[in-house]
Amino acid sequence: MAAAVEVTREATDFARRVCSLKEVAPKLRAKGAEEAVALFLNRDAVAPTSLTSLRSDRAARRFCDRLIELGAVRELTGRDTFRLYGI
Repeated sequence: MAAAVEVTREATDFARRVCSLKEVAPKLRAKGAEEAVALFLNRDAVAPTSLTSLRSDRAARRFCDRLIELGAVRELTGRDTFRLYGI
């Protein structure tokens, strides 16, 4: 029973984060932001280097940092050198 409660809690949190990302998406002004948001919605984890629609690694890192500030995504790895982001 406790496992079912935990799964429900995790699913609710995930749904809230997806809604948050969808709400924030129109406010993002970066070129290629729409494609980048679609990657976050379709993948479990996203490396900034995979956000090729943003045209540079620096822009991708800044985009991910901005999404964290807005509370739409979170950093999953806890490392400074290689980071993965996800909902």
